[in-house]
Amino acid sequence: MLILTRKSGESIRIGNNIVISILESSSRYLKIGIDAPKNVAVYRNEIYEKIQAQNRAATASTAQLGNVLQSLKNVKKYNGLEE
Repeated sequence: MLILTRKSGESIRIGNNIVISILESSSRYLKIGIDAPKNVAVYRNEIYEKIQAQNRAATASTAQLGNVLQSLKNVKKYNGLEE
């Protein structure tokens, strides 16, 4: 982890096309601006974690649906109903 000290009005550059600017700071908050290309997703961490949890749940649901469909195929096959 790189740790830097910056003042209001100063910036940090990541690669060639991402700039993080310190807009304002107080005793409790730091306001930053992020300038990044549109194809780079930028999320607050708590939002990113929720998205990841939803993606995991959707993947699990899809896997469960696949299992149910396979079970139905097996039942049809067992009962001689398979086409």
